[in-house]
Amino acid sequence: MNNNQPFQRQFLHPRYWLTWLGIACWWLLVQFPYPVITWLGARLGAIMYRLGGYRRTVAAVNLELCFPDMSQQQREKLLRDNFTNYGIAFFEIGMAWWWPTKRLNKLVQLEGLENLDQLQGQGALLMAIHYTTLEVGASALSARYSIDGMYRPHKNPVYDYVQSRGRRTRDPEGRVYPREDVRGVFKALRQGRVIWYAPDQDYGRKQSVFANFFGVPAASVTATARFAKTGNAAVLPFSQVRLPGNQGYRVKIYPPLENFPVGDDVADAEIVNRKIEEFISAQPDQYMWIHRRFKTRPPGELRPYPKSK
Repeated sequence: MNNNQPFQRQFLHPRYWLTWLGIACWWLLVQFPYPVITWLGARLGAIMYRLGGYRRTVAAVNLELCFPDMSQQQREKLLRDNFTNYGIAFFEIGMAWWWPTKRLNKLVQLEGLENLDQLQGQGALLMAIHYTTLEVGASALSARYSIDGMYRPHKNPVYDYVQSRGRRTRDPEGRVYPREDVRGVFKALRQGRVIWYAPDQDYGRKQSVFANFFGVPAASVTATARFAKTGNAAVLPFSQVRLPGNQGYRVKIYPPLENFPVGDDVADAEIVNRKIEEFISAQPDQYMWIHRRFKTRPPGELRPYPKSK
């Protein structure tokens, strides 16, 4: 469990100086007015699209599998828009970590807090998806309600330190759990904590079952149902999307899933996947399509992605 990662002298080693310089420039850039930030992000996204290489190919394959009824022209536009959102997300991460709470709150419409209040001490999973706006959504909520989270440590320890501090800046009591710390998550849920959790990625065959995702069999984690049952936790869908015209963000907490889990791993995974599809379909350009969602295949079926170089 990573609750308060301390600063270490090794972070000042010359090999991390470029990292610190990059973070300093990043901090300066996110001090611009919000319309300037989104304009810069869009320009960065256009560059990312041109240089996308393998990740752009992965996203294109995902879009073809998930939206076969779209024309090639429609999917190409969606792909370009998606990379625009990656560029804006670069700045949004900095906003989430470094903007004053008052400034961030001016851009956020937060809905559904009553669904958290009605838990009355019961633990809960905030079932999110990997929208490009996920840092803004989690940060905006943690400014008003103490939540925990799950994360994957970054290979660069300086970036990991800055990320940890940034994610906890509005909620010092919030804890973050490595993805492998299942026991810690169970304990927190039983203690009535609310945990941000995104079950929409492919974590391999060992902890998954195959369930349809936009009509394609996909390795879908069983942990959502397991956390809900063993941790006696409610599962509240949670979304955050960027609104058009620099209006800011809509962050929404939905009522708990009813009659969940049902006790069958595949059926439970299908329930989760339908909610994920619903969120994605509402704002497909803001979803993280560069993840290899279909890398784990049923026996005898080939991966749809080319080998990375």
